[in-house]
Amino acid sequence: MTTETELRLQGMSALISAMGLIEAERFVAAINREKFDYTQWRKQGLPDLSIDEIAARANTLSASLNVNPTP
Repeated sequence: MTTETELRLQGMSALISAMGLIEAERFVAAINREKFDYTQWRKQGLPDLSIDEIAARANTLSASLNVNPTP
């Protein structure tokens, strides 16, 4: 099982890889400033789609951005 410290490091690494250092920091600061209820966001913030449809849309977006996933 991953420790909380390892989880945080992996999460920050993923954010930085996806958004860049400055935008990742801005994201973390925005989340920390606001009262954030992940469970409520998950219920309201995600489209009512199956996991297969979400994956298909993510793959389509990735292909349109010419993003190469790491193996």
